Amino acid sequence: MRILFVAVVVAFLAACTPQSEEAPPVIVPKGPGEQAETMAPGDVGTDRWVAPGEADLKYVASMIVHHRQALEMSALAPERARNETVKGLASRIHDTQGPEIGAMEQWRRQFAENAPAHGHNGSLPEVDHGSMPGMATDEQLAALKAASGTDFDRLFLRLMIAHHEGALTMAVDLLSSGSDVRVEEMANDVVASQSDEIARMKAISLP
Repeated sequence: MRILFVAVVVAFLAACTPQSEEAPPVIVPKGPGEQAETMAPGDVGTDRWVAPGEADLKYVASMIVHHRQALEMSALAPERARNETVKGLASRIHDTQGPEIGAMEQWRRQFAENAPAHGHNGSLPEVDHGSMPGMATDEQLAALKAASGTDFDRLFLRLMIAHHEGALTMAVDLLSSGSDVRVEEMANDVVASQSDEIARMKAISLP
């Protein structure tokens, strides 16, 4: 939305400005507390690289780890779950979050490649696993791996609902503090897909 708004402003200025005058630079707002950047009108709507904020970097680094645990949990379902709906949801989670990890890793590679040219060393923030909401503990993962049948189904749903709710918290926080358009798009995808999956998991009735 931010880039679209800027593009509309540029189009309006171009229509009102004589062709002989040079168009003024466009101001691109950043995250809270961050200094805005300027962009040439010709760069609006292009893939011109803009340095992401700390919130974007932290979100991507954390969500990759968060998603990997969801993959670890969902990979247990084919052999241990009894309920077919649980198996289907686990498969959906695996098929959705695997490509999302790939997209976030690609974004990190692009950041590392572009950052040095913009005065950033390309380093990424350290991730504190315990600080991420919804993450299952080592003890909970061990219990899930040891369970089977209906016991597995119940524990899987309880842990995965909490895991998804934690991901929603992280995504909503990013949308209020991030500045990178691509990261915001990925966070919106998390909100859409995992909100739907939470509703599906809560609707499952087990004996």
